[in-house]
Amino acid sequence: MIDTHTHLHYTGRLPDEVRGITAEQLVDTMNRRGIDKSVLLPMESPEYTTSYCLTDWVIEAAERYPERLIPFLHFDPRKPRCLDLIDHFAKHVLVRGFGEFVDGLYFDDPLRMRIYGKCGELGLPVVFYGSGHTSLDEVGLPRLEKCLKEFPDTIFIGHGPRWWNAISADDDASCRYPDGPVVPGGAGDRFMQEYDNMYADISAGSGYNAMTRDPEFTQGFIERNWSKILFATDYLSVGHEVGHVKWMLETPMAEEHRQAIMEGNARRILHLDE
Repeated sequence: MIDTHTHLHYTGRLPDEVRGITAEQLVDTMNRRGIDKSVLLPMESPEYTTSYCLTDWVIEAAERYPERLIPFLHFDPRKPRCLDLIDHFAKHVLVRGFGEFVDGLYFDDPLRMRIYGKCGELGLPVVFYGSGHTSLDEVGLPRLEKCLKEFPDTIFIGHGPRWWNAISADDDASCRYPDGPVVPGGAGDRFMQEYDNMYADISAGSGYNAMTRDPEFTQGFIERNWSKILFATDYLSVGHEVGHVKWMLETPMAEEHRQAIMEGNARRILHLDE
């Protein structure tokens, strides 16, 4: 099983609920939960993080646990020489993707779009956090759709309330975790079917809520999109309770679909077997 969404936070002086997790603690948690590998996502933008998770920390941790941890890189789009840094790390370190985008820019801001293009050139998928204050977009996610069209060689991995709530056609951006039935025809579901480069991870409360709020819809969603859904937790701290492993193992679905979501899709788009 490959968890495609985790972070490290060296925040020992903060309160317990936001203290974060070290590489050693993450690997210990993986061992106890039956997770073989985890993707580490840096976060270097100030809008969302209690503390930074630097690319250097992620790479250092992955070098200590090369069989278990998979490094991504991330630099704030406003950082000088951002594209040069991406080129450097892609050339000298075996990073597998870019993100997590957590900046307060609009989804189609030119500073972000130049990164999408660079990641497409390098074969690096990008993970974005869609919320009311990061990766900004309107109802229906038109800015995301614009980028899906403009950068067909770049794989976008959706995450967060604004992304997951958009699977329902009645989404009006008024609620982080809606609990009613999903109305068919939402932008998120449509994007995954219409655009080869649109993927999604089921991490955090947003992904788990989306997969559990309407089991009948979820069954069809999996059948339509199983080759583009990624298992993920967004496990953030020691003792953080997440239901994603239980959901992954126990939700009725074809075993081909389960294996793809648990690890096969991640292996393919992250080129783990090359």
